Amino acid sequence: MSDPVVCSNVVSFGSECQGCFRCIRECPVKAIRVERGQAAVIPEMCVACGLCVEACPFQAVKPRLDLPRVKAMIASGRRVYASMAPTWACEFPGLDSACLVAALKHLGFSGVGETALGAGAVCESLAKTLSDADPGLFLSTTCPSVVSYVEKYLPELAGTLSTVPSPVEAHCRIFKELVDPEGAVVFIGPCIARKDESDRSVDTIDAALTFRELRRWLREEGVAPEKCVPGEADRFFPEPSGDGFLYPVEGGMSDMIRASGVDRKVRFVTVSGLQNLRRYLRGLSPESLGAPVFLECFACLGGCINGPGGTWEEPGLLRRNRVEAYANLSDAPGHFLVLGSDTPEVGEEELKNALKRVGKNRPEDEVNCGGCGYGTCRELAAALALGRAEPEMCVIHMRNQAQKKANALLRTMPSGVVIVDRNLHIVECNERFARLFGEQAMLVYRAEPGLKGCILSRILPFSHLFEIVLEKGQDIHLDHYRAGDVLLDITLFSIEPGETVGAVMLDVTRRELKRDKIAQRAAEVIERNVLTVQEIACRLGEHMADTEMLLRSIAEGYSEQESDDCGRGEDQ
Repeated sequence: MSDPVVCSNVVSFGSECQGCFRCIRECPVKAIRVERGQAAVIPEMCVACGLCVEACPFQAVKPRLDLPRVKAMIASGRRVYASMAPTWACEFPGLDSACLVAALKHLGFSGVGETALGAGAVCESLAKTLSDADPGLFLSTTCPSVVSYVEKYLPELAGTLSTVPSPVEAHCRIFKELVDPEGAVVFIGPCIARKDESDRSVDTIDAALTFRELRRWLREEGVAPEKCVPGEADRFFPEPSGDGFLYPVEGGMSDMIRASGVDRKVRFVTVSGLQNLRRYLRGLSPESLGAPVFLECFACLGGCINGPGGTWEEPGLLRRNRVEAYANLSDAPGHFLVLGSDTPEVGEEELKNALKRVGKNRPEDEVNCGGCGYGTCRELAAALALGRAEPEMCVIHMRNQAQKKANALLRTMPSGVVIVDRNLHIVECNERFARLFGEQAMLVYRAEPGLKGCILSRILPFSHLFEIVLEKGQDIHLDHYRAGDVLLDITLFSIEPGETVGAVMLDVTRRELKRDKIAQRAAEVIERNVLTVQEIACRLGEHMADTEMLLRSIAEGYSEQESDDCGRGEDQ
């Protein structure tokens, strides 16, 4: 077996992620982390099963697009061959194989073969190995996600993985060794994990396309397979696969190995779904098995007929029936009754009103994330109409309501508000916060509303205050803090200790200037009053001096007259 590789470039998340976390609920190995409300793959944990792609209601999870690389191979003049998965009979129901081959040749492929031929060769090799095997466990390597899962999460059982190649690798070898050593071989099927396998087996599998990519390519080129007129040479090369067509269904490979004449002592077990595989194998000691046990494993429930890279529209049972019919093990596909939903009968008007209660006003609002416990938004709406559920059960609706209320508060608050993380990167802010720190901050805000991810220290000059709150977890309140030419009243508070800090800032510059002007005018009035009082006092003093002098002169005059009168009296 080859060494494990990191599935870093097989699956990625786009900006369409709305944070419903359905991908996390569906991921069997929880290889998804959340950063700033958005999901992202943890490459070293991912096994490329593609369940997150299938689960995402917003189509935010995208497998790697190998289509440009395949087009470039063909454009280069190199002969390129297609290894077509047996599930094409489900992807293109009712389509004649010759029409499919003709369509692929129109796209530029030099030839088309069935991957099932490789499955036949693999099963013959396994039959020989198992016939001579001692008691123990033999894990199939058909599914690359299973191989990654065992290597990463059950490494003690990695030695039980079969040493034969997968059907895809075996088929590509047939092309390169027996047909065209210089040619390139591209797998086409419903499996996203084959992209990981092509990365592991670069010398054998040149690229892997999903059925979705193939359909996209056909649309771009205006090719409709059902309208293609095939020629005599338009057939699977070098021959149809026959029984090998069974390998994508549960138990198909086991049946093929039995048909190859394997010893009856070998026991065959089939398990699909990685969580079920974990239940089967966790804590298992292969030595405790009393016979050779071949475990046929699939990451997808039901096998490859439910792969996430297909555009399935028919029920799973009908898809399986088509595969078995093509393998000539049964008659042509019959007609199956597709049962309706278990949702109780509710009038359309009632359903619309119930959908509005949880913010589903348009068809695209019905994301069917499953967070409420119901399979679809309409099932929840029906339960609401019947009084069996409450609007608060809709996770996305409640989050949107909370976000709308928070946004309304932020918009209408007279203060600037900012929230930062432990790295002092802005998580959210309102427009008033940006306005506090100049036109440059406003330009950035217009380009990125909320300034999400911006470094705080590049916007305001006192980021150290936030560090203090992060470190000590204590709130800080400052009156009239000067930041340049601005005076701010600031309150910093811990939202999540050591992780998130919020701040409310109010520009009090005008208010303080007004107070300064009032104080200045009051001082001027007081000064004028003092001067007036002093002037009055001065004038009063002058009047008092004049009065005193007058009175003194009058008094002295009276005194002199009295002395004269007395002298005259004595003389008489």
